[in-house]
Amino acid sequence: MSDDDKVTVGLSACSAQDAAAVLEALGDTFETNWRRGEPPPEAAPGHPQVWVATVDTAHPAGAAHPPALGASVTADLQGGYLAVDRVRDALADTYTVREEGTAAGDQEKDVRLRLTN
Repeated sequence: MSDDDKVTVGLSACSAQDAAAVLEALGDTFETNWRRGEPPPEAAPGHPQVWVATVDTAHPAGAAHPPALGASVTADLQGGYLAVDRVRDALADTYTVREEGTAAGDQEKDVRLRLTN
C-alpha cells in the first residue's frame, strides 16, 4: 500500500452498529485494517467515541452491501486527493453523502462527510 493510496477514516457521532455498517461497506470495496465480523467497541456512557480505519484504495474490489444505518454518521477522511475521492465516491454509492467541510494541502486533503440512508 503506497501512501498515495491510503486514506484514514474516522467515524464519529454514531453507534457502534452504524460504525460497523460503514466499515463493512468500506471493507466490501477496499482493503482495510478493520477485521470483518469484529464489532467496534461501544463508547463509555457520556464519552465520545471515534472508530478509525485505514483504507487502501489501490485495488477497489466491488460494490458494498452493508446493513442500513440507524442514524447519521460523521466520516472524516484524510489522505491523498485521488484516494479520498475514491473513498467518498464509494460511500456515495452506498449512502447519501453530504460534504460538511474540507481542508486541502499540497499533497493531502481532509474531508468531513455526513452519511445517511
